[in-house]
Amino acid sequence: MKTKTSRQTTPQPSAARPFTYKDRTLHCDQVSLTSLAETHGTPLYVYSATQISERFQLFEQAFQDRPHTVCYAVKANSSLAILRLLGRQGAGFDIVSGGELERVRRAHKPALKKVVFSGVGKQAWEIDDALEANILQFNVESEQELDLLAQRAQALNRRARFALRVNPDVFAETHPYISTGLSEHKFGIDIKAARGLYRRAARSKWLEPYGVSVHIGSQIRKVAPFAAALARVTSLVSELCRDGHSIRAIDAGGGLGIDYSDAPFDAAHQVQLYAAALNKGLVGEQARLLLEPGRFLVAQAGALLTRVLVVKKNGSKTFVITDAAMNDLIRPALYHAHHEIVPVRQPIGKAAQITADIVGPVCESGDFFARDRAIAQVKPGDLVALLDAGAYGMTQSSNYNSRPRPAEILVEGDQATLIRRRETMRDLLAPEIL
Repeated sequence: MKTKTSRQTTPQPSAARPFTYKDRTLHCDQVSLTSLAETHGTPLYVYSATQISERFQLFEQAFQDRPHTVCYAVKANSSLAILRLLGRQGAGFDIVSGGELERVRRAHKPALKKVVFSGVGKQAWEIDDALEANILQFNVESEQELDLLAQRAQALNRRARFALRVNPDVFAETHPYISTGLSEHKFGIDIKAARGLYRRAARSKWLEPYGVSVHIGSQIRKVAPFAAALARVTSLVSELCRDGHSIRAIDAGGGLGIDYSDAPFDAAHQVQLYAAALNKGLVGEQARLLLEPGRFLVAQAGALLTRVLVVKKNGSKTFVITDAAMNDLIRPALYHAHHEIVPVRQPIGKAAQITADIVGPVCESGDFFARDRAIAQVKPGDLVALLDAGAYGMTQSSNYNSRPRPAEILVEGDQATLIRRRETMRDLLAPEIL
């Protein structure tokens, strides 16, 4: 599908995003969201391939003077088309399940050798699949997991490369549900216990101490905690090398945040600050750096397109009810997360505004996208876009209330490609037995 490039007006929302108004209609790159809604219906996820690629290249450029591999965090958005897009550019992948491993295999098989496997509860079958795929590294999160990894490696007659995910006890200012670097969290191994575990693992012929891993959380906007965590990891690596271990990789995790507001956002500058912080923490260390960005690559590249069904008043409250719901995008209900909500048709001049709750049709009071939000006045049938929805949108979606999940579109320039069809009732009922 092609849309002619048209005259661009003043971008609104921010030019940090690929969603801009052209001739008063919101576009993703050069493709009209109105035309996408007419062709594919709503709710609809729309992503810009151009911005995803540009964000990936920001990391490649910022770390070009250091041996590194950018391992995209699959959990942020696991679309096969997006994985293939990144894999063909040289990305590795950070996975947290056997299912995500299979997605990498289907999307870009050569990238299996650049996969790191994280997560606190790996099962034997998942470890077996990853060993057979000869992934780069297991990020081990407990002593019991280390034992299981050795057992499965022996059973398959393969040597397992691993890194202990150490917990540096560094505070990161973020939502408590996505903070992972403190001793009170379920993730990782106490950094003070790591040296003994590496010593023990080195006695097994089936385990290869390959790296050290750390991840302190998600949606972190300040870079100082990254430097602090890496400084502690670097100190541990020095001790491990003195113990005779050959540590070839330091996995810095992910977690670099974005701005979900409508404020200007300089992505390149943010990545440069992040790189400077990591390099400060890694001073003098020559091991290959593994990076696990997820949200930063895909969040602002995506939007959830939805149509207004009803505008109603209950007493003094106004509700804008859309055909998208919490099952399509749960972040506002789960984290009270903020997403900018803009009309697809740009209002003329100083158009009337209303203050309303923007909600879905799911039978839950928690089914909302915004509360008491000032937005342009809309009416039934109008299209609105929830911005910055490219990460933890579709991957956290569900079929609650027996609602089929949305279709997904990947846009590059003036080309729009359907990368996931809308689910049907047949899809929903197919696994059930009556």
